[in-house]
Amino acid sequence: MRFDVRTVNRLLARCAVCPRRCGVDRNRGERGYCRAAAEPEVFRFAPHHGEEPVLSGTEGSGTIFFTHCNMKCVYCQNYFFSQLDEGEPVSVEGLRRIMLELEGAGCHNINLVSPTHYAPQAALAIEGARRHGLTVPIVYNTGGYDSVEMLRMLEGVIDIYLPDMRYGSDGAAKAYSDAPDYVERNREAVVEMHRQVGDLVVDGKGIAKRGLIVRLLVLPGRLSGTKDTLRFIANEVSRGTSISIMSQYYPTYKACGHKELARAVTKAEYRDVVGEATALGLDNGWVQEVPSGVDVRFAGTHLKRKGQSDE
Repeated sequence: MRFDVRTVNRLLARCAVCPRRCGVDRNRGERGYCRAAAEPEVFRFAPHHGEEPVLSGTEGSGTIFFTHCNMKCVYCQNYFFSQLDEGEPVSVEGLRRIMLELEGAGCHNINLVSPTHYAPQAALAIEGARRHGLTVPIVYNTGGYDSVEMLRMLEGVIDIYLPDMRYGSDGAAKAYSDAPDYVERNREAVVEMHRQVGDLVVDGKGIAKRGLIVRLLVLPGRLSGTKDTLRFIANEVSRGTSISIMSQYYPTYKACGHKELARAVTKAEYRDVVGEATALGLDNGWVQEVPSGVDVRFAGTHLKRKGQSDE
């Protein structure tokens, strides 16, 4: 669909942009669960070289880090702006200029980080930027707690979907992210994302142009239920799905208040997930060294295809 100011105002007047469906009137300054107002807030924007290789390439991914979040992950590594709300208001016109500036800096794409609660405003900015010459792909980099209805409105606006699939059980999702219906909402969202853009497509230089990449953060004690999620991807999405299996978890924010989260992921835990992915034929993606200790996210290697040696 085409986004205009009237459409955005209508969506924000009784907000149902995400699965929480708070119903607040953000146009009048009311704030729901995510604490976001009508005008977007941005923590920072810059070329980023720590994303998946198909996104960062040689010139970086043009990331825009949005303030606030529609989840409350106790281990959030970006808590200072997602939970403590650091950031500055930026108009839709300001977002448009930022996108064009990042493309002008040579970035391979525009990477919207945690955009769920600002999806309508971001879409309006994207359409404006396209009219002013923006040509690089748009990446929707989300925690995965997204509304299918909103995603359907974004069809044709977003080129690359980059969702987390955080949990395989709603019990863990409630305990650690205050999202008791996360699994169902997340899975139906990922299915919709794949319907729109399909499996990942890259250009001749190995840079992503379109498609789905799923991020899987392995939590200690197998709390993330990642193996269940992998089976869902293989059976209900596509065995061609590109997956990023992440090992960079470390106790931060409120994680140390949960004994089971107060340590890093072990090599055995991580390798167990990688082994399941390989067994399912989900070998199109990236793995990391373990433990990382810092966010070196995708400095690791490609998943090994069946029968491929370590040499």
